[in-house]
Amino acid sequence: MTDRLKIGVLLSGGGTNLQAIIDAVAADGLPVEVAAVVSSRPDAYGIERARAAGIPVTVLDRAAYADPQAADERIVEALRAAGAEYAVMAGYMRKVTPVLLGAFPDRVVNLHPALLPSFKGAHAIDDAWEAGVKVTGVTVHFANEEYDKGPIIAQRAVEVREDDTRASLEERIHAVEHQLYPEVLQALAEGRVTIGPDRKVRIAS
Repeated sequence: MTDRLKIGVLLSGGGTNLQAIIDAVAADGLPVEVAAVVSSRPDAYGIERARAAGIPVTVLDRAAYADPQAADERIVEALRAAGAEYAVMAGYMRKVTPVLLGAFPDRVVNLHPALLPSFKGAHAIDDAWEAGVKVTGVTVHFANEEYDKGPIIAQRAVEVREDDTRASLEERIHAVEHQLYPEVLQALAEGRVTIGPDRKVRIAS
């Protein structure tokens, strides 16, 4: 049986991807343990999701991020105390610093609601919608010091339909996120994800 991978989840908002991970662990036997949750906002609903699942939560606020490296030091301390092996960003709206990246080298994972390198930044769904693209999607990648850049682990396309609204497109993108993130975590837990000398990610079948 595959050992359970301990992760810390970083979030800033509703925590729907956290919930998708929790649900996949419960329903599908995802070999992952969410050992800790860190929220960058004290009003994030993801905090309630974590507490309902009995997951320890560390809550930061705007003042904590006045010194981003000090904030990341607190995050590293919380994740290490929980035994987390990976830092998993799920709607985390803060740029990580070398403090976190150095503590978890090639083990900081991010989810982005577009097909990187297209539509980087915090408004990816809006940007794709306004650009009129016919296909957008979801990317899971290892984070590095450049925003929304780093070795891509997995991507999944989402068609922009003729009858889509901005809201319906977002809903379908989030549905794909909720499928893809647990799949990537499964591959990580099973040791099937490697980064080559070319910094490209390969996933063994």
